[in-house]
Amino acid sequence: MTKVQLGQAQKEAWGSFLVAHSRLTKAIDAALLAEDLPSLEVYDVLLALEDAPDQRLTMSDLANAVVFSRSGLTRLVDRLEQQDLVRRCAHPRDRRSLYAVLTPTGLKKREESWPRYAELIHEHFGRFIPNEEAQAMRDALKRATSAHVNSDEAAREPSITGESPAKR
Repeated sequence: MTKVQLGQAQKEAWGSFLVAHSRLTKAIDAALLAEDLPSLEVYDVLLALEDAPDQRLTMSDLANAVVFSRSGLTRLVDRLEQQDLVRRCAHPRDRRSLYAVLTPTGLKKREESWPRYAELIHEHFGRFIPNEEAQAMRDALKRATSAHVNSDEAAREPSITGESPAKR
């Protein structure tokens, strides 16, 4: 096996990326909780469903589409169904499979949440990164992640940090 050498800046960038992700998502989630808004994890599911054709995905496709947490997705969808944010319905061609479907209440909740989410993203992240640096960061992260995307995931670019692509 070839021994790979990481440059000091690459090591520091990796560490900074991990620490920033952990701290920023915790800080934003804490602010959302304090304001009784959906967590990033819930927002992620609602946005994935909003972006999907007919605002529905099989549970397997939803697991591939979410950015935050694949584990516990069934329990999360159970909770969202109890809140009337999503509903489950049978797959017409596969009785073993269920769709998670965004409800009008779920769509409204996602749309109403976005302005505060945008403020929190700016407060905890955006104000520290000028546009040029943000573009360079975006491009570098897209290059790094593109090698790890399967064909199902390639069809959906995660948009957790914004509005539905249909509205952009």
